Amino acid sequence: MDKTTIQVSGETLDRLKNFKQHEKDSYDVVLNILLDEAEDEILSNEEIEELQEILEEVKREGTIPIEQVAKEFGIELR
Repeated sequence: MDKTTIQVSGETLDRLKNFKQHEKDSYDVVLNILLDEAEDEILSNEEIEELQEILEEVKREGTIPIEQVAKEFGIELR
């Protein structure tokens, strides 16, 4: 694996240290964990379009009161 040096501020380094799961984790491991989590959170264009369609449907048709949904599913609200 090729290695390189990146410059980060002392504040950033302190923040990265907080993300270490184990004391011996390298910053490469920490950064890859953070990048993987960030990639999992990115919505695809299809997901964005689907959410936009749902929002438009809600705007057109409105929503169902939670009490009605609970009644239909036999759930008792407290």
